[in-house]
Amino acid sequence: YITEILARPFLSGWKDRDGLTFSTPGGGIYGPKTMLIDQDAGSGGDFLPWSFKRLGLGKLIGTRTWGGLIGISTNPSLIDGGGHVVPFFRFYTPDGEWRVENEGVAPDIEVILDPTLVNQGRDPQLERAVAETLKELQANPPADHSEAPAMPTKLGL
Repeated sequence: YITEILARPFLSGWKDRDGLTFSTPGGGIYGPKTMLIDQDAGSGGDFLPWSFKRLGLGKLIGTRTWGGLIGISTNPSLIDGGGHVVPFFRFYTPDGEWRVENEGVAPDIEVILDPTLVNQGRDPQLERAVAETLKELQANPPADHSEAPAMPTKLGL
C-alpha cells in the first residue's frame, strides 16, 4: 500500500566512488505530509486516509469522506441481462472495530471547497494543506542525509 511507502524511515545512506550519495530505502519521503480528503472519496478513498491517520503520517485536510468501505463481489447476471451487486466483505480495525462504513473518515482540519473560490481559480483545501505542511516543515525539518561522513582512512580489516 502507498501508506507503507509514505511511512518508510531513513535506514542508511550510501556513497559511491564518484561521491554520489543515495538513501535506503529508495523513494522514502522523510518530511511532513498532509492528505486532502473530501465527501466524494469512498472505498479506497476511505481506506487510504484511514490508514494514513492510523499510522500518524500527517494531517488530513478537507471534508469527511463518503463512508463506503464494504466490498462487493461479482454476481451472476440476471435473466434479462441486468446485474446486481451484493455486499460481500467488510473492513474492521486491528482493535476489532467495524469502522468507516457509513461514517467516513473525518479530517483533522475541515476546509470546505468553496465554489466561489474555485471559480476564481483557487483551491482552499490545497492552499491550507500547503500552509500546514510548510508550517510543519519549518517546525520539524527532516534530517539532512545528503552529506556522507568522511571516508575512513583505514578499512579496519
